[in-house]
Amino acid sequence: MDLSEEAHVALHPHCMMGESWLDGSNDQSAPNVNANSIKITDVTQDGDTLTFAITSQKLDSSKGICVFRTYEDFDWLQQSLFSQDDIAGLHGVIFPPLPAKPLPSSSYTQAKALKQLGFLALGDNWQLYCRALEFYLQQVAAHSILGKSKLLHSFLSSTESAGKQRSKKGIFDRLSQAMEEMRKEGHKDVDEFFHNERESNTHLTALFKSTTEKFLEVVLTKQRLALACGHFSTSLHLCVNQDNPSAVVFSTICLKLSDIMDAVKRNLDKVSENDVRTLGLGLDLESRYQEAKREMLFRRTSKLVELEIISKNAEKAKPNKKEIMDKVQKITQKEFDLISSVAKEEIDWYLKARVSVLRDFLIHWCEKQLDTARESAALFSQHLEAWKGFPV
Repeated sequence: MDLSEEAHVALHPHCMMGESWLDGSNDQSAPNVNANSIKITDVTQDGDTLTFAITSQKLDSSKGICVFRTYEDFDWLQQSLFSQDDIAGLHGVIFPPLPAKPLPSSSYTQAKALKQLGFLALGDNWQLYCRALEFYLQQVAAHSILGKSKLLHSFLSSTESAGKQRSKKGIFDRLSQAMEEMRKEGHKDVDEFFHNERESNTHLTALFKSTTEKFLEVVLTKQRLALACGHFSTSLHLCVNQDNPSAVVFSTICLKLSDIMDAVKRNLDKVSENDVRTLGLGLDLESRYQEAKREMLFRRTSKLVELEIISKNAEKAKPNKKEIMDKVQKITQKEFDLISSVAKEEIDWYLKARVSVLRDFLIHWCEKQLDTARESAALFSQHLEAWKGFPV
């Protein structure tokens, strides 16, 4: 993904609206989609519903396709990827995290939107949210296992919406899952590697969540200061009195101060915008990925608990059931070993890829803030020289 905020997102010149790649687009053996070609080019709002225009193309084709998806379609894709029972070791995968559902309705307060979406609630026309969804699809497509799924190909090529097919969990299902997580959260691991990973993830998840929230507070404070500077600049204009000759000097001072405050406002606006589009977006992504890693580790722990229960039952099984229980134990052991193997590969990939991505966000943040600082310093120097030449 191009991290530059000026990255041009355009429709592919050969994009065919509503056309499928080919009749066998759901074939598992079909060539993978080009992850870098996936772009969200537009978003439209109809009431409380946001519709995203998504373009992409296959690795072996120069022909693109454009489909339109709602958040419910993204949710269907994520839940369907979770539910692929035919893929061995799937529970060891760190699934790319899908952002929370947007809150486009004007009835929601900014505080509620910020609490649910964080940095993704900022900006105009849902641009940041579109970038987060775009990055999500690119990460799914680039994944060695998920990128081969026919579900992804269907999502990117089918003309029909799949959102209505998604399954919903009731409140009792969610409560049951929460209770299960609390019960298994502190279960002792048999592998020191995963024990250390669980300990590390617990601390990092809390730290990144706290860091993201604190940085968001800093950005919102800058935005409030920029707004106050704008009001102050406007107020200074109200003090200007051109009709009174004795107030000419005072009026001139007010105009110059107004220009300075306006420059301060524009600087704060640009700095906070840089914060949001670079480091803010990076911290939000990293925070969600830490949660995704935690969920993967929990799925492995759940399988470990299941294996231990089956092993105990196999030991206590009566002679006529001993053979069956031993087979069940061997199957479960094989599943657990495969999940652990996939999980180790995923963690190794995660440590390399996520560090690289976060580093790129940090570098881009520094570069943008340095450019803004140079521009502002030059502008403030001009105002200072003009002020020095003002007759007292």
